[in-house]
Amino acid sequence: MLNEKETAKRYLILIEVLWLWRLLVEYDTCQPQSDNSGWWISNNGLREVVKMSGFKKLFEQIQIGRMELKNRIVMPAMCSKFGTELGAVNQRLIDYYVERAKGGVGLIIIENTCVEWPRGKAGASPIRIDDWKYVSGLHDLAEIVHSYGAKIATQLHHTGRQNSTLCTEGVELIAPSPVPCLAMGGEMPRELTVEEIEQMIDKYVQGAHRTLSADFDAVELHGAHGYLISQFMSPLTNKREDEYGGDFEGRMRFPLEIIKRIKAIVGPDFPIIFRISGDEYIEGGLTIEDTKKIAKRLEEAGVHCISVSAGIYEADPSWFAKIYPPSAMPKGCYVPLAEALKSVVNIPIIVVGRLSDPLIAEQTLQEGKADLIAMGRGLLADPYIPLKIAENRLEDINPCLYCNQGCYGNLFKMWSIQCDVNPALGQERDFQIEPASEAKNIMVAGGGPAGMEAARVLALRGHKVTLYEKEGELGGQIRAGSVASFKEPLGDLLKYLRTQLSKLNVRVERNIGVDPKLISKVKPDVLVIATGGVPIIPDIPGVDGENVVLATDVLLGRKTVGDTIAVIGGGEVGVEVALHLAENGKKVYIVEKEFALLLELNTVNRLYLLWKAAQLGIETIIMASVKEIRKDSVIIDKMGKAEEINVDSVVLAVGFKPNRELAEKLKGSPIPVYEIGDCKKISRLRGAIHGGSIIARRI
Repeated sequence: MLNEKETAKRYLILIEVLWLWRLLVEYDTCQPQSDNSGWWISNNGLREVVKMSGFKKLFEQIQIGRMELKNRIVMPAMCSKFGTELGAVNQRLIDYYVERAKGGVGLIIIENTCVEWPRGKAGASPIRIDDWKYVSGLHDLAEIVHSYGAKIATQLHHTGRQNSTLCTEGVELIAPSPVPCLAMGGEMPRELTVEEIEQMIDKYVQGAHRTLSADFDAVELHGAHGYLISQFMSPLTNKREDEYGGDFEGRMRFPLEIIKRIKAIVGPDFPIIFRISGDEYIEGGLTIEDTKKIAKRLEEAGVHCISVSAGIYEADPSWFAKIYPPSAMPKGCYVPLAEALKSVVNIPIIVVGRLSDPLIAEQTLQEGKADLIAMGRGLLADPYIPLKIAENRLEDINPCLYCNQGCYGNLFKMWSIQCDVNPALGQERDFQIEPASEAKNIMVAGGGPAGMEAARVLALRGHKVTLYEKEGELGGQIRAGSVASFKEPLGDLLKYLRTQLSKLNVRVERNIGVDPKLISKVKPDVLVIATGGVPIIPDIPGVDGENVVLATDVLLGRKTVGDTIAVIGGGEVGVEVALHLAENGKKVYIVEKEFALLLELNTVNRLYLLWKAAQLGIETIIMASVKEIRKDSVIIDKMGKAEEINVDSVVLAVGFKPNRELAEKLKGSPIPVYEIGDCKKISRLRGAIHGGSIIARRI
């Protein structure tokens, strides 16, 4: 018998194999394709107008049914796994939502509220509304959220075919038609009978009734992202020939019956929001023209607001990416979909899709492309975005990286969510920054993300902090990591950290490396070592040749390369430098010893970057190692077979190792010494930010 961990591991490998097979079959890697979902700022001058206007549209009141919102900023539903394992509200979940209410958001739509447990639940433990015993906890949540002036809604949710029996505790999957979801392993769902459909409608109706009883302000029906309601609406997944299928009217019967019966129970003016994928981005699925027809029918049925997203699990390009747009997708990527729907209905439109940039959010409203802005992952990174916008403190917003590592990535591992740049997410009660009992003189050695975050938190607590950086600029690995065109948010993080250190009067000494002599001279009360990692140089004949350069040197512009390049290493740094070079017209090969690239990334970003690499014609050679580097070629060993590839330059991206030099010299030091970030353990950005923040809270 396989244990749960091994079963989950095999399941992830199955998804990997299925997607890679699909990539090979469906995509011609020699012919770049375009992702036309982007929305480009139509009037650059508006950005300055927005700055001067004070974001008036974002902070206009708006009416949705009988619900009046104080502003037009919405926190959309995002699974957190902060509730109990059985789906009940607990203090951790309340603290999480209350922090966003304190931050000034107008409307909170709580995460995928399950109407049928366990068959309809997304992941291991969403919030439940399938029984009256959950109403009390929901009421406690609503009451305290209301005390901060925010409104709150449930999101009635059922996964249907987009699930696995690993999540449904062995209960068979159901759907309008027996159409499997390859992105979830391809399990065949059972087709619902008409009698079962009637029972399912009642589950949604009862969920809305309990929402009203919990003193919530509105209910959202999740008809997007390929879940059960959208499965009925989409010709891709509804192959029925009875009254619940066959044509447009039949496919619409399920959602329209839910709406009609909900209104009969909760009254005509209780706000109903309907979330929809403006385009499913898959052949045979809903297009924007289909969705415009659907939107008009929803308005006629009495829906008070439509929330526009996009995609299903199997959407093109690359599974899941349309639902969780990574940083490689444009800001405001779904504004065109919202604008299209707004042209055919008179009810308010909420739009989502990389809209945490306040300038683009305000522009969207000013140009009439939508009525409300959903800032999802941005509010995980910084719950106080609305207040900071209102106070015109944009420089104080901790930016979302759209990396999907801690939010989606954790959920895929069945963990509760985290955020790479916000260590307090999910620990709001315990992670308040408290003043230090004794102000100390603290020396921070290293100006990368770990050192900068530690210095920031230490200064907030009242310590006197001096940060020493051996190079001329702060940032460490962030500097190189933010160079690629799709890593702009990482550059925003660097600006944020630099700005906070300046505003907090942290003394920064550049071009000064810390050594025992300097420490003896400064005599700090505490030393924090954040000297990062150093590149690993593989032991390969020819590695010291003039045609061999480090990936970081290429990204920072310190070294130039020829027209044809071999990148050794297919991790995040290797793929990023390869994409950067390919975007600049270079021919690139990636040589990776493992069975696949980007194994350290979450599935969403990983598959999207693999698709992007295929677009740009990057050739990947996996399960291979470089045996020799020559002046104009590399010799590789691919499973025992030697092969020569002609290249002008070789870029090393095989990883980093901890820089332990200073720590080793200070063993036995009489002053307290703390090590954080990569100098302690190579742990990516989250390890650096979280490690620096945690230590700074303890000193």
